[in-house]
Amino acid sequence: MASYEEELKSLLMWVKEKSEKFDLKLSVKKTKIMVSDAVAKNRDGRGNLCRWHYCSERLNEARERSRLQEMLFLLGLETYQTQKLSLQDALQISSDSMKNWAPQTPKDLPWNFLRKLQALNAEARNTTMVLDLPLDTRPVEKESQMEEEIIYWDTAEDISADIYSFSELPTPDTPVNPLDLLCALLLSSDSFLQQEIVSKMSLCQFALPLILPDPENHYHTFLLWAMRGTVRTWGSQPPRVVGSFRKDSMVLSRAPAFAFVRMEVSSNSKSQLLNDVLSPSHRQQDCFWHRDLNLGTNPREIADGLVEISWFLPSGREDLDIFPEPMAFLNLRGDIGSHWLQFKLLTEISSAIFILTDNISKKEYKLLSSMKGSATKYYFILSPYRGKRNTNLRFLNRLIPVLKMDHSHVLVKVSSTDSVGFVRRVRAIVAHVTRSPCRRVSVEDMANAARKLGLKVDEDCEECQRAKDQMERITRKIKDLDAYRRDELRLQGDLWRKAAQVEKELCQIQWASDPPEKYRAELRHRLLELRMQQNDHDPSWGVQEFISGISSPSLGEKQYFLKWMEWGLARVTQPRPRPSPEMIFTLRPKHCGAVDFSEPFWPEPLGVEHFLREMGQFYEAESCLVEAGKLPAGQRRFAHFPGLALELLLKGLPLELIDGNTLSPPLRWVTGLLKELHVRLERRSRLVVLSALGMPGTGKSTLLNTMFGLRFVTGRGRGPRGAFMQLIKVAESFSQDLGCDHILVIDSGGLIAGVRTEAGERFEREASLATLIMGLSNVTVVSLAETRNIPPAILHAFLRLEKTGHMPNYQFVYQNLHDVSALGFKPRERRQLLDQPSDVGRATVQMEKQGDGIQTLADLAFWDPEKQHIWHIPGLWHGVPPMAAVNLAYSEAIFELKRCLLENIRNGLSNQNKNIQQLIELVRRL
Repeated sequence: MASYEEELKSLLMWVKEKSEKFDLKLSVKKTKIMVSDAVAKNRDGRGNLCRWHYCSERLNEARERSRLQEMLFLLGLETYQTQKLSLQDALQISSDSMKNWAPQTPKDLPWNFLRKLQALNAEARNTTMVLDLPLDTRPVEKESQMEEEIIYWDTAEDISADIYSFSELPTPDTPVNPLDLLCALLLSSDSFLQQEIVSKMSLCQFALPLILPDPENHYHTFLLWAMRGTVRTWGSQPPRVVGSFRKDSMVLSRAPAFAFVRMEVSSNSKSQLLNDVLSPSHRQQDCFWHRDLNLGTNPREIADGLVEISWFLPSGREDLDIFPEPMAFLNLRGDIGSHWLQFKLLTEISSAIFILTDNISKKEYKLLSSMKGSATKYYFILSPYRGKRNTNLRFLNRLIPVLKMDHSHVLVKVSSTDSVGFVRRVRAIVAHVTRSPCRRVSVEDMANAARKLGLKVDEDCEECQRAKDQMERITRKIKDLDAYRRDELRLQGDLWRKAAQVEKELCQIQWASDPPEKYRAELRHRLLELRMQQNDHDPSWGVQEFISGISSPSLGEKQYFLKWMEWGLARVTQPRPRPSPEMIFTLRPKHCGAVDFSEPFWPEPLGVEHFLREMGQFYEAESCLVEAGKLPAGQRRFAHFPGLALELLLKGLPLELIDGNTLSPPLRWVTGLLKELHVRLERRSRLVVLSALGMPGTGKSTLLNTMFGLRFVTGRGRGPRGAFMQLIKVAESFSQDLGCDHILVIDSGGLIAGVRTEAGERFEREASLATLIMGLSNVTVVSLAETRNIPPAILHAFLRLEKTGHMPNYQFVYQNLHDVSALGFKPRERRQLLDQPSDVGRATVQMEKQGDGIQTLADLAFWDPEKQHIWHIPGLWHGVPPMAAVNLAYSEAIFELKRCLLENIRNGLSNQNKNIQQLIELVRRL
């Protein structure tokens, strides 16, 4: 049998000869990948035959592929060109969800990128691969000997040059530029996955794709829709009041824009320069990928023409902020001569453009001369010792009057230039431009300019525009929020609150030892009257329009409509600004002396959930009348509502499980949803319920979103206060191993406010709801912010569930601890954290009549200090927001927690997994 080196050399030479015969202009990189893939194949008892056959097949396929198609094939994305990759495809749980592995082949790279991006991992752009060759294909000779035997193939030479050495095969090196990976993935994704990718990239402080190139047809796309979900918060300088922040969509917010472009060749990296400009003095900010990051250094193949955007956003602190106001920075990948359309757009939207070059040729001089009359300021950054100095000076002197420049607009940067001083000078220019009258543009303004130049805008498709029109018809009617709630969402007023109170009383007397039948009959009669009053109403015009939007036969239009509704309602019903110091000090203090922020001091913003809640109340009222025999089942008008809502749940929209206003679960509505889910899923109806409990502001929603890519609202006081549920699909190939087909995730939202036991009815309601959520769960994550402060309602729920024997697998998560010594808890120290008795704990166990023997969670029978029940999750941000980077330790800790939860589910450490029918019965009982 031939030696490994001889076989490799023969295979390489054969591929080279065939590619020349077929006139295939395969890049060196593509040839490397083809051969290394073949070498990595097992022999299968056929010697090297399977490898030759593999290369032959790949060469035949390559004859028909373009450069873009080659890249898509390389990454395993060619199948997603007709049926685009969806958000649900990217988020489903598979065996890879439990592995922290490095990609081994190019086909692993897209999925590795999506998983790390979902986890807000700062290393998501790293495309380095670890080549794992079979044992029988690994060389036995030393690498230096192999290099002598195999001729080096210089990458700068033509394809006909000699073959390259094995040492250049992609061992730890990457075959794919990260920007090529991003472009290929975006071209293979549907609009909603594109939006999710861009949103997660924004959280990771990565530069965002603004113009996506099409290397085949040169039909570039402006990604307005993909940018719609990018919302950021920043401070004003000087701050007007304590905590004065502005939260806005980056698509709508206007700011000065500064573009950095390259003309022909530049010795200076514009992306590195941009990062230096955006970075604070104490920390490097790598928003824009560049060649020195060592994350994938191969030349770009399909990403030339890509335009990226990133923003500087102030924190409101003069000692930290580089600039006093938001600013946009744009970066064109590739030479402006080859991408004139993109450059033309940048000249129309930018306040200033920085052109990096070593040489100014006659061609570029003519192109720039056509910019005469532009309001944009132009600055050149030259490396004259590398270029034709006299030629540059001659063309610059001609351009100065045309572009209205002076000599201060020409900057020189050579290797000996002080980098810190040069960055300071560029920042000074940017600050000077913004102080003088300059254009301020939003991304929407940029899109309008792109349309005029003939660029395609992703948002202009018919489905998206019809959905937008439908949203605007609804939101245009919202003038006064309170009046709209009263007139359009009529079933959510006093009638629903009274009905919820009656149902609570009915539930309480159901468990009484000797329930008074007369009082029970009175309650049922009162409930029936309230439901009849609700049923007398018809859905308002706004609710009917909403139902029409989610009833569209087009699945895409339905998804567009929901997204538009979220943003449209957020714009017209923005919450009041953060309170002034005077307002803060008038709030009721808590028992520990701090201000109690648990109760909202502004109205809950109107959202999609309120329209769905209204639909739920119509369904509840009608179902109640049918059960009482007051309405024939054949006369039902709203029986199809759960089916409409279920479609939204299956597409990733969180649905309300517990009403945030009344703190009550709409039992019939939730049961109707679960019945529809059971019918829809058919045989794949095995469920695991995973819940997260904790006080607002402890990071539980962010934790769930980061672990599973969910869409729960984050931020205290920013969203609905109810408990919400979302459904995650388990891949069929993994469902047997995991023991379930779907995971139902419940976020308790703002239900658990941490009020004292003396608060009476409110505390009892919180404890009951915590018991309900935990009772439904197989796995519960309790999110805590203070090591000795377990909310009494949650402790109360544990005590109740211990009596029933229905105890979920539980994990306690401490987040954002200020004490850095808490980073390394040992098992014994972990128990001590929960061994500290408190007045709240004593009062809670006394309410449950457990006696004085149980004073802390560690005293409960189910508590096992030897098991790893307690996690510390480091802070999310590394630095001061909004320009802080995501802490890598946060994403790594979240991954380990996720792996632990899935391992517990797979190993049966959670409560017995349920099917949907069992869950319906459990909801009724609880």
